[in-house]
Amino acid sequence: MAHVAHFSINADDVGRARAFYEKVFGWKFEAWGPPRFYMISTGDARAVPVIGSLQGRRELIPGHRTNTYECTISVASIDATIAAIESNGGKIVMQKSTIVGVGDLIFFEDTEGNVAGAMQYDQHAQ
Repeated sequence: MAHVAHFSINADDVGRARAFYEKVFGWKFEAWGPPRFYMISTGDARAVPVIGSLQGRRELIPGHRTNTYECTISVASIDATIAAIESNGGKIVMQKSTIVGVGDLIFFEDTEGNVAGAMQYDQHAQ
């Protein structure tokens, strides 16, 4: 079965985006390869972890800046995550919504205009 093995966050200001994700999610960044490119450690302890990178925004299709692909981040506390997002320059674009039997979900915009989700998984969510 296929699974996501890598994700990239595209940023106009890589330093600003790095600070946002470090403060909100506690991720670690290590410079790798070309300038403005970092490998991300999300602290995932699975046997085959999701690998992430933070890179300067680019044009994969000439004339169209990369600003796509939905990603949802698993968090321990959705309320603490909302507070951290808002206090570090992000904004909530979809308020907390409960998906019965799954958990509480939000969508947020980071400091670079990227939109992603955050989910506090809870199989008992009502």
